Amino acid sequence: MDDTETPPESLFAAPPMAEQERMVEAVLFASAEPVSVRDLEARMPHGCDAAEALVHLRRRYEGRGVRVVRVDDAWAIRTAPDLGFLMQKETVETRKLSRAAIETLAIIAYHQPCTRAEIEEIRGVSVSRGTIDQLLDMEWVRFGRRKMTPGRPVTFVVTPQFLDHFGLESARDLPGLKELRAAGLLENRPPPGMLPQGAPEDDEVAGVDGQSELFED
Repeated sequence: MDDTETPPESLFAAPPMAEQERMVEAVLFASAEPVSVRDLEARMPHGCDAAEALVHLRRRYEGRGVRVVRVDDAWAIRTAPDLGFLMQKETVETRKLSRAAIETLAIIAYHQPCTRAEIEEIRGVSVSRGTIDQLLDMEWVRFGRRKMTPGRPVTFVVTPQFLDHFGLESARDLPGLKELRAAGLLENRPPPGMLPQGAPEDDEVAGVDGQSELFED
């Protein structure tokens, strides 16, 4: 072949970005759970850029009745927050948490990763196995990394399912005391130490610390 001749287009060239955007939209729409970029690209043809397609898709859904939202390290199509009232008749409460479970969940969410002993120290009472099991069964809490301390106790952290249920991108978006009371999750003040020290009384929440050097990889 002559060096000046234009080589034929590769048979494995990635689809146009508009088509990649449609593919991402189809997967997110059909999926009941948030989908990661890696999983999106695993389903799409070779050479596709799911991350870039998501950027275009999010922009296209701005101001619409549904939005493309990030949930932890994955993505999903969800109803716009200001239209949530339209779905209230479709909401079915399948299980009501006990006060002990609510307090335990709040401690884990605001202090994660934390051990069972730390939860009991904050609450001031022991935590029953049934309370932890209920949160694990609901997939709102999961086991985290073990602490590199004597006994190497296991820790607990909230899950992407917990974040998705409450419309949070990450644990840093957890509500403040005012929002918790408005939702009926706090009657008065939480037990001492439930929320991070210095947590404000308004909608602003102190940042959640990340993993420390006390935890193994």
